[in-house]
Amino acid sequence: MSDNPGGSSGDDILRGIEEILQEAADKRVCVLMSGGLDSCVLASAMADGARSVHPIYIRSNLIWEATELHWVQRFLAALASPQIQTLKILEMPVGDVYRQHWSLTGDEIPDHSSTDEEVYLPGRNLLLLSKATLFCALNQIPLLAIGILKGNPFPDATEVFFSQYAKLASQALDYGLMVLTPFSSLSKMQVIRLGQDLPLHLSFSCIHPKGLTHCGSCNKCAERRRSFRAAGIPDRTEYHSLPELMGHSS
Repeated sequence: MSDNPGGSSGDDILRGIEEILQEAADKRVCVLMSGGLDSCVLASAMADGARSVHPIYIRSNLIWEATELHWVQRFLAALASPQIQTLKILEMPVGDVYRQHWSLTGDEIPDHSSTDEEVYLPGRNLLLLSKATLFCALNQIPLLAIGILKGNPFPDATEVFFSQYAKLASQALDYGLMVLTPFSSLSKMQVIRLGQDLPLHLSFSCIHPKGLTHCGSCNKCAERRRSFRAAGIPDRTEYHSLPELMGHSS
């Protein structure tokens, strides 16, 4: 892991992350994996101190999941950390409620010029947490980590939401659970800097893949490309196309 995640304030940011990671010191922790940069770097960070890391992938039949799952398995294999256990795949299909949403149909996928709000998946974190916390309680894992970043605009991605959800889940399951968000003070650029020594080219951040390749032109590919550029870290990702990007990530 790099020790300079964010320029002049990098030391302060890193100390803040380490304080949160101390919650997982010598404990079992479950990490919600999406295959993206954030959850991949998070799994590695957790493995540095936790007794064991239990990565889980929740499959909802979204159009990018087969490719995403391929890459998350490759990333974890490349880490080869003795603390990280075999990836557990859980099922939570959403077709009956999402119906004709673009994430299921592939129609009108938000492109590189779209806003973050346009990639909103209704109740996504609520759904993921409900399955993940049940898995944790049944397997006696007290900590659940998720790679939420600073500036996430969605209502189920706030500090208050995660804190209140953990309390509710603990009550419902009669098992003490804590939801950790170690990267909630970081941008994607800072996560890239934090994990620059990891095989980040094996992570996956695309909502319109071309086979096993990033499309290069969707909202998530644009965010990834901008973030690598802003971080000053070489982007070894293979993209199907490279449309010109406006603006930058910080």
